[in-house]
Amino acid sequence: MKKYPWMALLTGPVVIISAAILAATTATATETPGLQLAQTEPSIENFPSVGDLNNPTPEAEDAMGQLRSVNELSDVRPTDWAYDALRNLVERYGCIVGYPDRTFRGNRALTRYEFAAGVNACLEAITAQIQPGNNFVTREDLNTLERLLNEFQVEIATLRGRVDSLEARTRELEENQFSTTTKLAGEVIFAATDGIGEGSNSVPSLQQRVRLFLNTSFTGSDLLVTRLQMGNSQALDHNNRNNGIPNQFTTSEGFQTHQVFGNTTNNVLLDWLSYTFPVGDKIKVTLEATGGVFDDFTPTLNPLFENYDGGSGSISTFAQRNPIYRLGGGQGIGISFKPSSQLELTAGYLASEGSSPVPGNGFFNGNYSALGQITWTPSDRFGVAFTYNHAYFGPGSFGFDNGGGSLATGNLPFAGTAVANTIGANNPVTSNSYGVQMAVRVSPRFQINGWLGYTDVYLRDSDANGKIWNGAIAFGFPDLGKQGNLAGIVVGVEPYLKELDGLQNSFATDVPLHIEAFYKYQLTDNIAITPGVIWLTAPNQDNNNNDAVIGTLRTTFNF
Repeated sequence: MKKYPWMALLTGPVVIISAAILAATTATATETPGLQLAQTEPSIENFPSVGDLNNPTPEAEDAMGQLRSVNELSDVRPTDWAYDALRNLVERYGCIVGYPDRTFRGNRALTRYEFAAGVNACLEAITAQIQPGNNFVTREDLNTLERLLNEFQVEIATLRGRVDSLEARTRELEENQFSTTTKLAGEVIFAATDGIGEGSNSVPSLQQRVRLFLNTSFTGSDLLVTRLQMGNSQALDHNNRNNGIPNQFTTSEGFQTHQVFGNTTNNVLLDWLSYTFPVGDKIKVTLEATGGVFDDFTPTLNPLFENYDGGSGSISTFAQRNPIYRLGGGQGIGISFKPSSQLELTAGYLASEGSSPVPGNGFFNGNYSALGQITWTPSDRFGVAFTYNHAYFGPGSFGFDNGGGSLATGNLPFAGTAVANTIGANNPVTSNSYGVQMAVRVSPRFQINGWLGYTDVYLRDSDANGKIWNGAIAFGFPDLGKQGNLAGIVVGVEPYLKELDGLQNSFATDVPLHIEAFYKYQLTDNIAITPGVIWLTAPNQDNNNNDAVIGTLRTTFNF
């Protein structure tokens, strides 16, 4: 007692100290992961972000609930100096709960405000128990409580004022809230971009893209995403030589993340609608109504460069992820099964013409692609994934796309390029693609990502086979210079046709390199500025073509 003179307070009115300890856990419940004093109600704040659709939604930990005996706390022993005090708190006053892992964590510090909150909470508990002629609360308890109330009356008054203010603000928010189930998020991109050098025919341009998300949850663990998009951005023009003849064409090589396919006139369109929900604890199902892509529900193991909306990661779409995830898109279904925290199995089916009832189109009769993947992440420092994609594309529609336009297909002879004219663009194509992805977090400030992809294509009308290769290695430097910043370097090969057997045609097979560097500077929590450069060698897989260099200054606003 000499070492702890205030322990006298615990011998009789131990409820006061219990309230302080309870207040400490209450005040820090939002600061300590997993700590909860009661079951968390589904809340819009629990919604997964759009960039986290590949990861399981964190499940709320259940509170331990009211204790019946102090022996239920695994870290409290009879030899502890406060054991009798805690036992009285539980058995006499019923004024304490534990953490979800059945611990008490009694050695953590608490502030005067936390203690005052505990005194106030315990006062209410004692008041409820006081009845005429009831000696459950002793006179000694009340005398000690009165002394403590006098000591902390300023803090208690301040606390009650804060609670009244919070209640008023909560009432105002409830009366003026947009929705109890839907959260609005948005991204606006301004991008100044231009092609540099002899390989470009473009002029400086200022492009923009706007996306609005309505993220809706009905249970707290599901997510309905409704995305509206508008913009005026488009790919750049480049001057190149094909067989020594100068020509100008728009290539998808070097296509940038803020650029859009088709809709470049600032029309507002619904470009993505999907619904993800759990089935038990280990399965998630994603229904894609429009604009679906495989990376909506499949881990791509390139988190630093991917950034789902394209405003905070790499400059180019190629650097975001293995192009195998872009083979196909539209309407369909995806299933993710996680038998353990280290293993995830993913399967999906998407049809780019799934909404069309016209014969030859539809969900099963038109273009489609099916993907399966095994993802293994034995630790938070390493992950590897193996992917297979089988697809069918009608005449002239093959391409590594986003369900709305070809990406990185300016060098494929069946994608409408100058080479395509020599064999015709009317070949339906069946493809089998294989990919491997890897991520290594060397340190918190340095990460390496890479992939290798191979696609075997069969031109059905021509009875010809082609072999397409792609690959890349990416180096990421998060928080470089400031928290939230990101520097990245990417060296890779966009999809290029290495061989084409069965047709009497000649075309260049030079390896086209994609070299990219960018630096995202997080100006504020909601504004980021990203300068970047993309260097394309041998565009259209032809060394006779001038190199294309693209410079971009991207500004991203998030809200």
